[in-house]
Amino acid sequence: MLHHEPGRAMLVDWAGDTIDLVDAVTGEVTWAVLFVAALPFSGVLFCRAYAHMRSEAWLDAHVRAFSFYGGVVQIVVPDNPTTSTHQARRGDAERVVNARYQQLADHYQTAIVPARAGRPRDKAAAENAVNVVNKRVIGYLEVDVFTSLSELNGAIGERVREINRDMRRADDTTRWERFEAEEAALLAALPDAAFEEVSWKELKAGRNYHVAADTQRYFVPYRLAGRLLRVRFTQATVTVFDGHDVVCEHRRLTGWKGQYSTLPEHVPPQHCNIDGLWSRRWFTDRARSFGPATVRVIEQILDRHAIEAQGYLDCQNVLTGLGKQNRERLEAACQELINRGGQPTYTTLKRIMASIDSDAKKPRAVTPAASTRKRAGGATVGPDVFVRDVSHYATSGEADR
Repeated sequence: MLHHEPGRAMLVDWAGDTIDLVDAVTGEVTWAVLFVAALPFSGVLFCRAYAHMRSEAWLDAHVRAFSFYGGVVQIVVPDNPTTSTHQARRGDAERVVNARYQQLADHYQTAIVPARAGRPRDKAAAENAVNVVNKRVIGYLEVDVFTSLSELNGAIGERVREINRDMRRADDTTRWERFEAEEAALLAALPDAAFEEVSWKELKAGRNYHVAADTQRYFVPYRLAGRLLRVRFTQATVTVFDGHDVVCEHRRLTGWKGQYSTLPEHVPPQHCNIDGLWSRRWFTDRARSFGPATVRVIEQILDRHAIEAQGYLDCQNVLTGLGKQNRERLEAACQELINRGGQPTYTTLKRIMASIDSDAKKPRAVTPAASTRKRAGGATVGPDVFVRDVSHYATSGEADR
């Protein structure tokens, strides 16, 4: 029998079974995977659902597990998933800990010791924990319908609490009672700050004094436009460096693409009220040579931004990138976009232009339908349609009466 020391190890793995998630609007069914952690001495379980098994979910699960236990074990034992280890060389049996996973271990001052292949004793506690989760969490919840991960994790938390605190084992103790009595005090203290994965990129500041990263845009001082800058990313913040000097820091944007992180006071004075180059009038004057639909689309692009200068690059891309050699086709695409009521973006216009390969396919401007209301006195004026009164449709017999 394998002897486990209190506070020494935490075994981690993905549960084999999944739980369905149903989109409340479309009814589409996806699946959630469950991360399982266990302390083999006390048997205390931690479990959380994720939409995927990629590295960011794997690391976040470890952070939450350490927080759940209120401390850090000496070693963490994963079962060699690709999110934790990889082969040092193709075809070589040697496996090494992934750099991102090692970064987490260094932050928490713990060691990653993957289970040995073909040695089931190394991961027996993890397999037992997974079996408990499959039966008493997934099996219990599979009859319910969940529409979000937060809703599912709430239900999982209730089941895990029952497993840890209410279920009594052969020695008449619960997992949590043994953990508090003999193991909790032996865990190392949590670091002052939670782990945040850090990545670096070198990005060039655009002429609109923003750097673009992960489809979002972050302000830099306008004097740095055109410069190559170092950008540090964490889960919560984006910090921009010019050499070793921090020039600005932003809250990391998530959600829909193309958002801007800009403060009005950071905008250069010449962009606050200008009539010359790179202004609304400059772009609309250029668009006027294409046609009225292009002018309207350019105005929509500029109006979409709280700070108008942020739309200048988009306008330049549309007029120069799409319209330089295809003026008539760009005008036709803009008209089609207006007819559809779509979002004016470079990508949307490019797709529409690709679908317009002949003049016959060019959409016409939307014109109001003719009125069917009869004017007073029975006279028709202008393009209105004359509508006959009811007597015109009476049969001969009805007319005699």
